[in-house]
Amino acid sequence: MRGETAGFEKASRSYERGRPGYPRETVDWIVAAGGLGPGRRVVDLAAGTGKLTRELVSCGAEVVAVEPLAEMRARFAEELARVRLVAGTAEETGLPSGFADAVTVAQAFHWFADDEALAEIHRVLRPSGLLALVWNRRDLSHPVQEAVSRLTAPYVGEAPTYASGHWREVMAASDLFEPAGEHRSVLVQQLDRQGLVDRVASTSYVANLPEGTRQDLLESVAALAPDSGTLSLPYDTTAYGFRRR
Repeated sequence: MRGETAGFEKASRSYERGRPGYPRETVDWIVAAGGLGPGRRVVDLAAGTGKLTRELVSCGAEVVAVEPLAEMRARFAEELARVRLVAGTAEETGLPSGFADAVTVAQAFHWFADDEALAEIHRVLRPSGLLALVWNRRDLSHPVQEAVSRLTAPYVGEAPTYASGHWREVMAASDLFEPAGEHRSVLVQQLDRQGLVDRVASTSYVANLPEGTRQDLLESVAALAPDSGTLSLPYDTTAYGFRRR
C-alpha cells in the first residue's frame, strides 16, 4: 500500500459526496463486453465508496466489491449494504481462483499497476474473463476544471496518475492479458459550492496536506463556484477492456 493512499482514509466522506459516478453508456459497454447478467459474477476491485459498484448491480450479475481501506468500506456499507464487500487488496483479494467473469477497476488502477496485481487479477478471473479499467478525467477546456488543476498542481508530488502512462506500459508488457477494446463517453457532473470543495478534498494529496494549507486551498476552490445554484463540470470517461489469456 502506497503511503499516499492514506489520504483516501481521511477523505472518505468527501469522496462519496464529491466524486462523480460513471456514464450509463460506459457501464453498458462493460456489461456487454463481459457478458454480464444473471448467473455471472463481477468483482469491483478498489471499489472505494462504490461509485461504479452501484451502477453494476443493475445488470443482474452477482457483484462483489474489494476495498483495502477501512473508512472507504464504512462509507460503502452505508450506501450499498446488500452488496458483498471484502477487505482485500489488488495483490491479495482473498477470493478463490476462477471466481469472476469480470473484474472492474474504476479510478484506481494507476495506484497498483504492477505484475503482482495483474497476477492476482488473472488468478481471480475465469478463462477469457474481462478486466475493465475505467477513468473519469476532468475536461480541462472547462474554465473551472482548468482553475482547479492550476490551484492543486503544486501539491500533486509523486502521487501516481492516469496521465503518467505507467499503467499502459504495465498492460502492454504483460502476457496475461490481451486488449479487448475501449469505450469513450462524456459525463457532466452537477455540483454546488460544497460539492466542488468535496470533489477537490477527496483527492489523496489534498487530504494529506497540513491543515492550514489544505483549508487555504479549499477556500480558493470554493471561490470558483457561484454563491447559489450548481456548476456543470464535464469529464471524459474511458473504459479499457483486456481479456484474460
